[in-house]
Amino acid sequence: MSNQPHYWAIVPAAGVGKRMLADRPKQYLPLRGQTVLEHTLSRLLSAKIADIASAEIFTAVVVAITDTDPYWPELDVSKHPRIVTAAGGKERADSVLSGLKHIRDRAAANDWVLVHDAARPCVTPADIQALIAQLQDDPVGGILALASHDTLKQVQNGRITASVDRSRVWRALTPQMFRYQLLTDALTQTAGNPAITDEASALELLGYKPAIVEGRPDNIKITRPEDLALATFYLEQQ
Repeated sequence: MSNQPHYWAIVPAAGVGKRMLADRPKQYLPLRGQTVLEHTLSRLLSAKIADIASAEIFTAVVVAITDTDPYWPELDVSKHPRIVTAAGGKERADSVLSGLKHIRDRAAANDWVLVHDAARPCVTPADIQALIAQLQDDPVGGILALASHDTLKQVQNGRITASVDRSRVWRALTPQMFRYQLLTDALTQTAGNPAITDEASALELLGYKPAIVEGRPDNIKITRPEDLALATFYLEQQ
C-alpha cells in the first residue's frame, strides 16, 4: 500500500472577482450562512474514497491566498488540520504552482493533484470520486467537463464568421486532475503564457491530451452576482 499515490487538492483563492461588483473577493461572499469558499472546502474535505466510508480522499487541501487577505484567518476552516496555505500569485497558474511547491517535500512525483476553483461551491463528492475512479490509471490525467448543448458561433468584431461544431466542444470544469510532477513541469515550462487559463491548457501546450470526464451541470462557477442565487438553489436541491 505504501506505493499507492496520495491525492492532494489545490484551491487557488487569490482572485478578486471584479465582475461580482462586491466589496470583497467573491470567494468570501455569503452563501447559505457560510462563505463561498467555506462551501467549496467543505465539499473537498468531505469527499471519501469510494467503498471506504471513513477514508478521506485528500492528504491535504492547499489554499493559495494573498499575504494581505484579511478574510481567510477569520474562517474556522482555516484552522482545519488538513488545510494548509500557500502564497497566492497574480494569475491562477502562479497560485497553483505556488501550491505545488508548498507540498514538494511531502508529495511524490506520481501523486495525484486535483485543482479546484474556489468559486465552485456546488461540486459533489460523487463527481470527485468519479473523476478519480476514471483517471487513476490514465497516463496523463484529465478534467471534469460538460458537453455543449448550445449552438456555438465564432465571432470577430461583433459579427459571426462561422458556426462551431458543438459535438467537439466541451466546457471545462474543475477539479482538474494530474500527476504532481507532470503538472509542476507543465506549469513551470509555460509560466507567463497568457494562453494558460487552466491546468489542462498547460499540458495541451506541451503536446499532452488530457481526458474528459463528464461532470454535473450544477458544478457552476460563481462569476456574476446572479450566480449566487443559482448556487443557492443548487445547494438546496443537492
